[in-house]
Amino acid sequence: MFRFLARLLGFLLMAGGFVALVYDGARSIANNGLRVTPLSEVILTLFKDKAGALQAGVEGTAPWLWNLLVLPLTLAPASLVGLGLGAALLWLGQPGREPIGFLTRP
Repeated sequence: MFRFLARLLGFLLMAGGFVALVYDGARSIANNGLRVTPLSEVILTLFKDKAGALQAGVEGTAPWLWNLLVLPLTLAPASLVGLGLGAALLWLGQPGREPIGFLTRP
């Protein structure tokens, strides 16, 4: 069951990352310059009310965590984060491999 969910979420994230890459490419061509959508912009679009609470919650719990991990991650391109996280989930959800040279008969 975990493998199925990991693969499903991996495929959805890979598809979303590809769509974001195409969207950024079209914006870059239209604006005659490189335009990249950061992950923070996607989070603000999807979760308008809870985005500010996320920062306050993380800074309230561990202020160093916001500056070292969360802030650089939110500035990363959304397409690369989606593609990378999707590839990692697909790798985790792959079925086990049969060993080479394993005898099935006694």
